[in-house]
Amino acid sequence: MLKLQKKLAASVAGCSPKRIVFDPSKLEDIKEAITKTDIRLLLGDGTIKVIPKRGVSRVRANKIQLQKRHGLRRGAGSRKGKAGARTPGKETWVAKIRAQRGFLQQLFQSSIITHDVYRDLYKRAGGGFFRSINHIKIFMNEHSLVLKKKAVAISADEQAAQSKKAKTDARETKEKGKEKNKAQNKE
Repeated sequence: MLKLQKKLAASVAGCSPKRIVFDPSKLEDIKEAITKTDIRLLLGDGTIKVIPKRGVSRVRANKIQLQKRHGLRRGAGSRKGKAGARTPGKETWVAKIRAQRGFLQQLFQSSIITHDVYRDLYKRAGGGFFRSINHIKIFMNEHSLVLKKKAVAISADEQAAQSKKAKTDARETKEKGKEKNKAQNKE
């Protein structure tokens, strides 16, 4: 019943006959429609409706995208390339050297180091001598290249305090682990 109308509606709408739905209260009007023009009018009225196409839901994809924006899903299991492919060596180097040179410039402009020291450290940095800004600070403290003692963040006392704190923290975590093991063994 109404196969012709369904076929005509499908060709007018440009979809499959499965997606055509008739309004059950207006079946008499649909029966009388035998031309494409009649069908177009009924489609316009809403007597004949086209069910929307079912697609693949984007909900899961959107959730993953949001997680990635927040910095998640970057663990070892999600990585395909090597570290050098994910952030090329040159990019890493440029970021590191810019930071080091900026730091040296800051020291020189605030008169913490002399021009000769600045040039020496600048050349060392360019040659890849320093691992980080912290390494520059350590080097300067070891070779006493600072004019003002207060300027460089890590002094010898601070270094000693840091290493002492690290040792005590390690000792505490070790003791906690032993206690945990004893508690598990008792159970």
